[in-house]
Amino acid sequence: MRLALRYLIVPLLLVTGIPLPSFAGGEVTVNRSVVEDMKAVFATVETADVILARARIGGTLGKLSIDEGSRVEKDQVIAIVGDPKIKLRMEALQARIQSVKSRRKLARTDLERAKKLFQSGTVPQKRLDEAETAQDVIEREFTALTADLSVMSQQKGEGVVLAPVGGRVTKVHVSEGAVLLPGETVATIAAKGFILRMMLPERHARYISVGDAVQIGERGLSGDGAIAKTGTIAQVYPELRNGRVVADISVDGLGDFFVGERVSVYVATGKRQTIIIPQNYTTQRYGLTFVRLKDGGEIVVQPGEKRADGIEILSGLNPGDVLVDADVQ
Repeated sequence: MRLALRYLIVPLLLVTGIPLPSFAGGEVTVNRSVVEDMKAVFATVETADVILARARIGGTLGKLSIDEGSRVEKDQVIAIVGDPKIKLRMEALQARIQSVKSRRKLARTDLERAKKLFQSGTVPQKRLDEAETAQDVIEREFTALTADLSVMSQQKGEGVVLAPVGGRVTKVHVSEGAVLLPGETVATIAAKGFILRMMLPERHARYISVGDAVQIGERGLSGDGAIAKTGTIAQVYPELRNGRVVADISVDGLGDFFVGERVSVYVATGKRQTIIIPQNYTTQRYGLTFVRLKDGGEIVVQPGEKRADGIEILSGLNPGDVLVDADVQ
């Protein structure tokens, strides 16, 4: 069939006046190659690790220094929560401490006097013991009040909300003037940048593994299929979700994407054998694709997908055929 088509085409070229090809130049021997089938799917931009910045005390949010999209460093001040009651409690504790200090001074004076009177035999042992006990009680009360003041001072300091990790703020949950409870979330921070999360049908689960290369298309859903970046599969989740296998793709330069934005990706879903020849060994005429053989004939082939190393030929060629450059006259 192929030889018959070959002998029909050559006389047609003579009749129409199209110059016959010259077979000088480079040659290519047709061989089968193993290629990977690339499946086009959509992946969603997601945050890798999400950390919540929380208020440690209750109160009113007096200052908020971040917004969605802001980049923060670890331990950076992102908000300040104030509670007026803490200041009042601290003032009350300070007043009690001053009172205890006066009582402690008096107790020490009584104890010294009791010791001197006991040594002179004026007072009994009981009076000395009572003075020592009173002194010990006052000292312990002073220590307790001082510790309470330290606790209140620590609580006041905890009104400063710090970023638990460095990253990018994806959501701010409150606004200035809001009343917060202890443990309430102030902001959500993406700790390790962004990843692409894709879902493949269950039948493709056996073809993907950690470390596989993935091609990333141009940004936007209306792209022309051009490859913009190359990433690698960082994690394949062991649990299927709604009949789909979930995998995370690590890609550099996703910081300017929106969380939830969809991006086209191309992932290998199996291997097969095919014939690939250089693009310049084909010509287009009358809506057909021709290749030139070394033996002097020209045949019609069915082209397939364009690849980095040439064009795939679906039919018309067999392994062992020798081709010549179509551009050589």
